[in-house]
This record gives sequence, structure tokens and C-alpha cells, in this order.
Amino acid sequence: MSDALTLPAEARERAGKGASRAYRREGRIPAVIYGGKEEPTPIHVEEKELVRQLGTGHFMNSIVVIDIAGEQVRTLPKDVALHPVTDRPIHADFFRMVKGGKIDVSVPVIFINEEESPGLKKGGVLNVVRHELELTCENDKIPGEIEIDVTGKEVGDSIHISEITLPEGSESAITDRDFTIATLVAPSALKKSEDEAEGEGQTGEDMEAGETAATEQGPDADAAQEQEDKS
Repeated sequence: MSDALTLPAEARERAGKGASRAYRREGRIPAVIYGGKEEPTPIHVEEKELVRQLGTGHFMNSIVVIDIAGEQVRTLPKDVALHPVTDRPIHADFFRMVKGGKIDVSVPVIFINEEESPGLKKGGVLNVVRHELELTCENDKIPGEIEIDVTGKEVGDSIHISEITLPEGSESAITDRDFTIATLVAPSALKKSEDEAEGEGQTGEDMEAGETAATEQGPDADAAQEQEDKS
């Protein structure tokens, strides 16, 4: 999980669509904190600061500490709604993190020891099916990334979730199937050369007994053979 971010906020005293539009005109974005067996807490945050943090690229995968008049609430961003035309944020949802609780998160995967994969050494390509894993994690044990070791993997091998040892406090949120995370495939150029080699092998096998390569080359080869007989 990325380092925690801090987002200043104020309690929202007004509710409804009209109030939300008024907040946006003032450069504020209406938001809500929910979860943790507590009543939802309506808040509003500064638009510029929210946009800045969204621009870091890891906002949605970070713990965000929302500071409401000195009271700090640990949250995880769950959704930021954007205007369909301007792409400006118009609303944000934050999930309240409580001690001992669990939460569903998407955690990026990275692949290690690629130099120890015979398949990759032969020119194979790592085809990543899932760049993130959907996990159910304890609030205080959210991993920043999941490392997947490709040591010994050959072309044609697949990596499934059942092969991955997840960190303590984490488990796959998908439990009804052993889904594929990545496969090692042959590059298209390698496959093409193998197909061409196979085709050349069939040409020799298809010759009738007594035929030579010259007999397959048409009239020019026949004329050369006739000239040789005359001499």
C-alpha cells in the first residue's frame, strides 16, 4: 500500500443537490465517509487539493487520513465521480478503516527473477492477464504489491492464484475459481518460423519416389536435363 496521504476536510452542514452545486461553485467537493458500523459522515474537501492528490497516480490505492477540524479518520478512497464533460471531480466516497476490520482492495502485482525463467530466456513473452489482484485484507495489513516469482517457468506455463503465497492478513476476494494471473507465450515471430519450418518439411515428405528437387522446378529443369542427355 502506498504511504498515507492527508486530506483536510470540513463537515458538511448542507445536504441535497442544490447544496452540492453550491459547494462546487465555492471550489469545494462534497464527499462522504462511511463504514465501520458508524453513521455516514458528510464532508466537503478543497477541489484543488483533491485534484492534486488524484494526480499522484496512487490516490485510489492509498490510505487517506481525512482531517476534520483536528479529528483524523483513516480511510480508503472507494470512488471519485468525475463530470462527464470536464472530468472535474464532483463527489468522493471514502471507506472508514476500523481496527480489526477487513476491506476489499486491488493490489498491483510485480514479477521477479525473470532472468531465472528458461522460457523468457528462449524469447518467450510474459502475457500478464491480471495487473492487479482483488484481495480481502485486514485494515492494518494492506500490502503495497504482490511479488510473483517466475523462476523455472517455461513457454506454455501459466501462473494461477493457487500458486501465490499471499501476505499474512490477505486472501483472494475471488474464491470460486483458480484464475490465471499470467502466461508465458511464444512470440509471434518465433511461432511463424516454426510454422514455416514445418511447411518445408512437408514438401520433402510429399515427393513421389524417384523425384528430386530438380524435377519440381518445371520446364527449365527439363530443358537442362535434355541438353545434358544430348551431350
